[in-house]
This record gives sequence, C-alpha cells and structure tokens, in this order.
Amino acid sequence: QVQLVDSGGRLVQAGASLRLSCSASRRTFSRYAMGWFRQAPGKEREFVAAISWRDDTTAYADSVKGRFTMSRDNAKNTVYLQMNSLKPDDTAVYYCAAGGATAQAMSVTGPDYWGQGTKVTVSS
Repeated sequence: QVQLVDSGGRLVQAGASLRLSCSASRRTFSRYAMGWFRQAPGKEREFVAAISWRDDTTAYADSVKGRFTMSRDNAKNTVYLQMNSLKPDDTAVYYCAAGGATAQAMSVTGPDYWGQGTKVTVSS
C-alpha cells in the first residue's frame, strides 16, 4: 500500500512564496519517482513537477519553470515543492504523486499513486 501525505497549502497573496511537503514510506521513496500535479476549479489535473528517485533529475511544466523548485530529503522520506512568485493562476489543489522511475516519464505518462491533495489559493 502506497501512502502519500501532502501538506502545506494555504491562502497567500500574489508574489508570495509557499512550500509544499509530501511524505512517503521509505520503500515508496526509494522505489518511485515523486511528483506534483494540480487541479484548478473547472480544469483537468495537470503536471507541475517531478523528481527521479535514482539521480534527482527534475522535470517541470513550462508554466512553473523558474518559479517552482522540487527537491527531496532522503533522510526524511519527504519531497518538497518550493513555489516562488506565486500568481493567481497557480490557485489549485496540489496533489503529491508517485510512480515510475524518472521525472520525465511521470511528466508524460502520469503517476500510479496520489496523495489526498492540499489547497493553494493565491489572491490578487
């Protein structure tokens, strides 16, 4: 059973920074690529960022490149999504995800497992 626990979402103003966290079991953390997806109201869920489990290679959606950074702490079995220069368009429920081996693969084919989601609201 793969369990992902994501957290950190809240209401912030445009231009602010926010860090999301996602914790997983050691087995999950050392086996799968980890990533973040988001779903805005009335829109489909979309890829945001991912990190490979083997070499920490990352992949990002064009809409967040240069603003968001994904990282992992192997000692804590936790991945982070540092979000800077937030915009109202970043408002969404953000879902932690796990699956496959590489960030690139996750960005194309999607994950196998999902967290429960954490809501980020960016006010203008």
